[in-house]
Amino acid sequence: IENALPLIIDSDLTLTNDKIWHLVGRTSVEDGYTLTIEPGTIIKGEAGTGANATCLLIARGAKINAQGTPTQPIIFTSTIDNIQIGELHGSSLAPTLNGLWGGVIICGKSPISASNPTMQIEGIPASDYNGLYGGNDESDNSGVLSYVSIRHGGANIGEGNEINGLTLGGVGNGTTINNIEVVANQDDGIEWFGGN
Repeated sequence: IENALPLIIDSDLTLTNDKIWHLVGRTSVEDGYTLTIEPGTIIKGEAGTGANATCLLIARGAKINAQGTPTQPIIFTSTIDNIQIGELHGSSLAPTLNGLWGGVIICGKSPISASNPTMQIEGIPASDYNGLYGGNDESDNSGVLSYVSIRHGGANIGEGNEINGLTLGGVGNGTTINNIEVVANQDDGIEWFGGN
């Protein structure tokens, strides 16, 4: 698939807005690295269910720098959405069609209210250590999400366990999140698990 993101991002990476990028599986930005997404960039997720559900996972210690603008939002959607570069929406999907891919998950090192200081985030198999969240750093910084639209997600990974549009686990108050739109997600639009 053209412009497919690697499943493991273990170096700083910038997604430019002059091409459409593809998530082909569970794509993890690893501890110590930053994924930068230019304003107006479109990212399309492949279909996938169960342990193979497609998502973008920002692990503890990693950062996302996704600063869209009101006129150039960053758009996450399904591969069957016919939206093209420079467009704000396509015409191929009904605004209620959901569960076509996973979603965006951010794990931080901030306190959580579970019995353990760290837990595995909903939607990520226990075998994937990048799904751990929680810690004791209230000011943990997972980056910036601003003017981001997440569409047609919420793939089911098991009974009563879907991926949310945006999942935040133990995200600290050094993180900036504003102007988020979630359209047609099968599970919750945004779900928080602890954090500051």
